[in-house]
Amino acid sequence: MPQSFLFTSESVSEGHPDKVADQISDAIVDLFLSKDPQGRVACETLTTTQLVVLAGEIRGKGVYENGQWAPGVEQEIEDTVRATVKRIGYAQSGFHWNEFVFQNNLHGQSAHIAMGVDESGNKDEGAGDQGIMFGYATDETPGLMPATLYYSHKILERMAADRHSGAAPFLEPDAKSQVTLAYENEQPVKATALVVSTQHAPGYCEKGDNADAAKYAVLRDYVMQVFRDVLPDGFIDGDTKVYINPTGQFEIGGPDGDAGLTGRKIIVDTYGGAAPHGGGAFSGKDPTKVDRSAAYVARYLAKNVVAAGLARRCTIQLSYAIGIAEPLSVYVDLHGTGTVAEAKLETALPQLVRLTPKGIREHLKLNAPIYSKTAAYGHFGREPEGDLFTWEKTDLVDALKAAVA
Repeated sequence: MPQSFLFTSESVSEGHPDKVADQISDAIVDLFLSKDPQGRVACETLTTTQLVVLAGEIRGKGVYENGQWAPGVEQEIEDTVRATVKRIGYAQSGFHWNEFVFQNNLHGQSAHIAMGVDESGNKDEGAGDQGIMFGYATDETPGLMPATLYYSHKILERMAADRHSGAAPFLEPDAKSQVTLAYENEQPVKATALVVSTQHAPGYCEKGDNADAAKYAVLRDYVMQVFRDVLPDGFIDGDTKVYINPTGQFEIGGPDGDAGLTGRKIIVDTYGGAAPHGGGAFSGKDPTKVDRSAAYVARYLAKNVVAAGLARRCTIQLSYAIGIAEPLSVYVDLHGTGTVAEAKLETALPQLVRLTPKGIREHLKLNAPIYSKTAAYGHFGREPEGDLFTWEKTDLVDALKAAVA
């Protein structure tokens, strides 16, 4: 890795059409797990102009058994979907929480998948699919996340909070951000480019029939203040390139402006491109799916390695085969920043956490309705709160230091 370079990450708001889909899918996961903590959910969502479609495979006691929905559950699903869209803030003519057409195409899980995944007799619970999962941590920020992604998320979180509170009533739900930082000696030192494209109320634009220069100045000045509040002092200077709604107008947005699908923002969900991604999406999947749970535990282990002072950067890869409990491989890369051999960590880490699907779920308490809050502004780098974001805890530090001493 070069010592000095430019790096860029992006984020998207809770109102971005793909994130609307992610939040709906995770709301369905939470609904099912609230009824049956051992439930199985693989829920995909499509959003477009005045339409939401669910598809996927499910199973759960008191939810969907023997090919039948439990009484009232189908209405609960629709109510959950509409409540999610209402919370995000969509009450527009092209996408309104109470007016869109809703289609539920969820159906029973394949018996052949269940045969491989379920625990039975002397057989441990197997992975819900094959695949590779990555976890990453870096000392660039207090939360041990890449700075470019961290600030991209924070910009949009601040804007969403101001929209919901009424402090920025000209903002609408759909938005994107992008942050380019200059690094020296592998640490971020300044912003070279900042981008925000945000859906806005009529007139708050630079171009178009209803463009209003005074209103656009209000929006521009507001976003500039957000940049200054979020980024560290001195990161923005006269050389920083700033682009605010560079197309000139952004009134049509959300699912009315572009179709949304679950799982299309996996780099936003993880590390902003600073680390590899195995390919599998998280949202809409119960924690027996290692796409989700193994990626969470890989982040947990990588974060504890960095928090323990054993490296400044750490990447961990795990791999699984469908129906097989134990991981096929554990790989650690400290990127030349470590104080301990990678091979030593590859031996020690599986001794601290059992890396089977069941072992991961029990250690991180994943069989709970905790997933709706993960579906916007990143699954990682968040503050742990009780049973929320348990994979962000650094409670392995002492045991890890002892294991490699």
